Amino acid sequence: MAEKKKTPETPAGDAAEPVTPAAETPAAETPASETPETSAEQSAPHASAPNAETAPQASEKDGAGHAVPTEQASEIAGAAEDAPLEALQEAAERPEAHEPPARAAREPHPGQAVPTGEAEEVASVVEDAPLEALQEAGEAAAEASGELPDAGEDEEKPAPRVKPSVPGAHLEVDIVPEGVDPLGRDQDYVDPYAIEDEADQAEQTAAEGQTVDEEALTEPIATAAIDLAAGARYRATGKRKTAIARVTLRPGTGTYLVNGRVLEEHFPRVTLQRNIRQPLETVGYQERMDVVARLHGGGISAQAGALRHGVSRALLEADPNLRGELKRRGFLTRDSRAKERKKAGLKKARKRPQFSKR
Repeated sequence: MAEKKKTPETPAGDAAEPVTPAAETPAAETPASETPETSAEQSAPHASAPNAETAPQASEKDGAGHAVPTEQASEIAGAAEDAPLEALQEAAERPEAHEPPARAAREPHPGQAVPTGEAEEVASVVEDAPLEALQEAGEAAAEASGELPDAGEDEEKPAPRVKPSVPGAHLEVDIVPEGVDPLGRDQDYVDPYAIEDEADQAEQTAAEGQTVDEEALTEPIATAAIDLAAGARYRATGKRKTAIARVTLRPGTGTYLVNGRVLEEHFPRVTLQRNIRQPLETVGYQERMDVVARLHGGGISAQAGALRHGVSRALLEADPNLRGELKRRGFLTRDSRAKERKKAGLKKARKRPQFSKR
């Protein structure tokens, strides 16, 4: 069995103040002002004595036992608190504030561990965390006070959508009053865009000249001199496509006998009848000469063209001086237009069979 430790005997003069070991002192009797640090300093007076002699005294105690910092310690603490803010202001003033400072390469000492890239990144993030927190706090305070503009204001606002114009919206409404002719037939029309210049006058003159020429072509030839003796006969042949007309002109009353029939029976179309009568009307002998014709080949239109050509050539036989006027009016020109021949492999001259891909 372990022997119990004997407490040291107290002298008779100190009987009123019994000494209790530090381990047996209850926690409640310890003064509130004495912290563990002060108790540790009291328990080790010899260890702190050399430091107290060499270093200047940093603090003093007030009457209640609290440590009172000196003026030098207060200045050092204030400078340490203002250091991050001053560093932020200096960084903002420098032009290269937004560029992170380049880290100097560390040369490892012999036997020293070299940190990896990931470790250096983690360390830099930990170092910059207080500065970033301070910047965010400053920005938040500036936004709350209205000094810092919103980031959204710097962005360009999209242009407002323009409503497309309605076609014809610029035109004025043309309202015709009641009782007025909308076509303006009762008033003279004036062209607002008419420009009278040399070119327009030249075109107008050319048009007038063309009109004069057309009128001259429709007028009868006054220089015709045909012998209308009782036994006079003027024969000619006319052609058109595959039709052939053998024509005989003789003095008469202006009747047409085509293949033993009247003109209106053989050519029921009024247009064809007018074309056949044109040569005699141009010369002015439409009521003083009869026409006897023999037609074969071609169709009704081709025979009409052949008959007209034959009558014109017969008039040339009656009066050779009419060649110039008849030629200028197109009566002596043989119409060479004909149907184009069929080609091999085609249905007609140019019509092809329908192409089938499958």
